Amino acid sequence: MQPAPFIPLRFFCAALCLLASAGWAAAQGPRPAAASPQPAPASPPIIVPLVVPAGMPIQVALDKEVRVRQAGQPLHGRVVQPIYAFDQLVVPVGTQVIGKILKKEDVSGKQRTLSALNADFTPSHKLDVEFDELILPSGKHVPVHVTVTPGSGQMIELVSAGAGEKKKTPKDAAAKKIAEAKQQASRQWQDTMKQVKAPGKIHRIERYAIGQLPARPQYLDSGTLYLAELQQPLDFGAEHLTADAASSIGSPPPPGSLVHALLVTPLNSATTQKGAEVEAILSQPLFDGHKLILPQGSRLRGSVLAVQPARHWSHNGQLRIVFHELIPPSGLAQRVDASLEGLQAGQQDHVHLDSEGGAQATSPKTRYLTSGIAIALAAASSGGPDGERGVNNAGANAGDASGRAAGGAAGFKLIGIALGILVHSQPVGMAMGVYGASQSVYSHFIARGHEVVFPKNTGMEIGIGGRVTPQPQGSPAQSAPAPPPAAPHQAAPPLPAQALKR
Repeated sequence: MQPAPFIPLRFFCAALCLLASAGWAAAQGPRPAAASPQPAPASPPIIVPLVVPAGMPIQVALDKEVRVRQAGQPLHGRVVQPIYAFDQLVVPVGTQVIGKILKKEDVSGKQRTLSALNADFTPSHKLDVEFDELILPSGKHVPVHVTVTPGSGQMIELVSAGAGEKKKTPKDAAAKKIAEAKQQASRQWQDTMKQVKAPGKIHRIERYAIGQLPARPQYLDSGTLYLAELQQPLDFGAEHLTADAASSIGSPPPPGSLVHALLVTPLNSATTQKGAEVEAILSQPLFDGHKLILPQGSRLRGSVLAVQPARHWSHNGQLRIVFHELIPPSGLAQRVDASLEGLQAGQQDHVHLDSEGGAQATSPKTRYLTSGIAIALAAASSGGPDGERGVNNAGANAGDASGRAAGGAAGFKLIGIALGILVHSQPVGMAMGVYGASQSVYSHFIARGHEVVFPKNTGMEIGIGGRVTPQPQGSPAQSAPAPPPAAPHQAAPPLPAQALKR
C-alpha cells in the first residue's frame, strides 16, 4: 500500500481561493457588455413650396418690331429678368412670352388738334396689351394671367452710379466688391438685350425720317419693355431643404453684397413727400458661397431722404431714397446700411444716379442744337424783302420761297414747308418761323423741367455696405415669427405661403 501524496498547505489554500472566486462569479451571472453611443436622429427636411406668388412682376421685352394695325394683333417677347421661387430659378432669362394687343384706345380731340399743329395727322394710340403664355426652355407651355403695369411699354436702360464718383471710406473693400457685382450685372443686362434685337442706328434713322411725315404708321420697337404682374400664382412643385441649409437663412449679408430688388412703392418727385416710406422686394435670392442668406421674397424698407419737384426754367426733379431695414421670410427685421447702386429707367427720361443714391432727371444736350436750328430757320425766313414778283425777279422769288419754307419747317415741319412755298407771303413764313423758334426755346429752357418717376416694379440694384444686426424683439417692423420646428421622427410642415408672398 502506497502512501498518499503529500500536498503542501500553501497550494491547497490557493486552490481553495480560486474555487471560491469562480463560484462567486457564477452566482453573480454574466457581466453586461458596455453600451455603444447611439447617433442622434437626423432632423427631417423642411418642405418648401416652389411658388411664384401673385403680384410678382414679369419683365417682358418685345423681340420683334411690330407695326400696330388692330386689336388682337399678336406680340412676341422674351423674359429679361430671371424669376425665382424661394431659392430656385424657375423662369430663366430668354423664356419666350406670347401676348397680344388687347385694345387701341381712341385719341382725344384735343390731342388730335395739338398733333395736327405739329404736322402729325396720325397721332399714336395708347395701347392695352396682355401676355398669356410662357414657353419654358424645356418646351413646356405655362399659361399665365397678368396685368401690365401702367407707365410701362418703353425703351429701358440700366443706370448705374459711376465708380469714379465714390468717395474713399473705411468700407473700400465692400465698395470694391459692390462695383464688381455692378459690372457683372451690367454685362448680363447687355447680353440679355442682345437677344431682343434692339434697333440699330440705320433703323432708327429710318424711323426718325418716317416720324417727320404728316401721316405715319405706329410701331412698337423691338426692345420695348413691359412690366406685367401675375394675377395668379405659378406652382413649380416643392423642394426639401435640410436643417443645415435652412440655418443660414436670415443671417447678416456679407458687406459688399449686391441684391436685385423690385420697387413696391411707386415714386414721383412731383407728388412723393419727404420721409415717405419706401419698400422693395428681392427678385433674386442672395447666396454667400453655397449658403442661402436671403431667399426671393425678402423685403427691404426705407424712406425718402430728400425730394425736389421740377420747376420752371428747366429745373429738373430730384429724388433720394435710402434703405435701412431688411426683413427675410423668417420675419425678424434687421438694420442694414444699404445704398441704391443701379436702377432701370426709360431712355427718354435721362435719369442720372449719383454716388449717394440720389436720382435726378437731366436735360438732353441736343436741346441746344434743336433750339439753335429753330432760331436759324426763323432768321432765314425774314431774310430779304418780299418785293414785286415777276419774270424778271425769278431769283428773288426763289430766295423768298426758300426763306418762307425755312420758317415753315421751324414751325410746322413738312406742312409748314408746303405752306411757305405755296403762300406768297413773307409775313406768313416769318410768323411760322418765330412760332417754331419760340416753341423750341420755351420747351427746352423756360418750361417746367422733367420729373423723376419710378413706377411700381422698377428694377433696382441695392448694395449692402455694412454689418446688419437684428432688431430687438417686439419691434414694430417685426413680422410673423418663423414656423416652429417639427417634432422628432415627423415630416416638417411646409413654410407658410405668406412667407413667399409679397
